[in-house]
Amino acid sequence: MKIQWLGHSAFRLETAKATILIDPFFSGNPSFEGQDRAAAAKGVTHIVLTHGHGDHVGDTADIAKETGATVIANYDLAMWLGHHGGVEKLDPTNTGGTVGHDGFTVTYVNALHSSAHITSDGVSHCLGNANGVVLHIDDEPTLLHMGDTDIFSDMALIHELHQPDIGIVPIGDRFTMGGAVAALACRRYFKFSNVIPCHFGTFPIIDQTADKFIAAMESDAGLVQTPEVGGVLDV
Repeated sequence: MKIQWLGHSAFRLETAKATILIDPFFSGNPSFEGQDRAAAAKGVTHIVLTHGHGDHVGDTADIAKETGATVIANYDLAMWLGHHGGVEKLDPTNTGGTVGHDGFTVTYVNALHSSAHITSDGVSHCLGNANGVVLHIDDEPTLLHMGDTDIFSDMALIHELHQPDIGIVPIGDRFTMGGAVAALACRRYFKFSNVIPCHFGTFPIIDQTADKFIAAMESDAGLVQTPEVGGVLDV
């Protein structure tokens, strides 16, 4: 499986049977500047969304219409994208639910965060719960993208139920866990083989580097993978 970090919380996964984008925030993403949007979206078969904030939904509607990709999202967000974004291929789910596609399944798990879209009149519209997503992929490592979240003790249940090998973890503070707390979450509740930090360095008001996270991982710092934006990991 190839994992490409596209800045912020956006990732591209290439598996034997599918090409999956998670939270494809490209337009307006300072971290994505200079990257090739067409290449990032090329051949995409599925888009998986953790929650409804603009820095995660991003370019979903346009990419889905360009590629014919199926969008997997919580029910409220999926219906919003169908009605307001013109997305036709939707697979709605919700916390605790699992949906199956060719070569992989996606299970929506808890995250401690919000999920909304603010319209031009300044009104905030709730778009379901924020989630993490677990991808069980045929003959590949299991991946947990935590979405945006704080630490919570039921992360232990996520590990017990799914045994994720790869953890994609928000570390930027202010809107998510900071580095020290994110490291505690990884070390206390999971047994990852690879950890990829995200949600940092994008905007001035969040942490700019993964340094605090790596330092707090202590003896497990060797598990941390920190690719450059656009960099690809083979796992």
